[in-house]
Amino acid sequence: MKEPTHIIVLTTCPSPKEAKQLAAGLVECGLAACVQCSAITSTYTWQGRVTSEQETQVWIKTKNSLYTRVENFIQRVHPYDVPEILALPVIGGSRTYLQWIDQVTQND
Repeated sequence: MKEPTHIIVLTTCPSPKEAKQLAAGLVECGLAACVQCSAITSTYTWQGRVTSEQETQVWIKTKNSLYTRVENFIQRVHPYDVPEILALPVIGGSRTYLQWIDQVTQND
């Protein structure tokens, strides 16, 4: 299977303010075309205990070729010891939308 040219990177932030700062940083430096933030409740095991927390889910639309730079950016500014950073392949989409992602993000 051919490697995808575009991806969605998922992460979470502890607050909407931190998510908005992350989103602005990624878009301003050309690592993301669009970042969406939504309130969620996460349930997970941390330090041997099951816990639930309010978080902000962050969806980052970018090119696959920029993944390493996006991951490094998130790792550098994220407040969590172990932030969620997952890359999902975009296997299809509007040609014009995908072209727009290419136009507004950094060159490879």
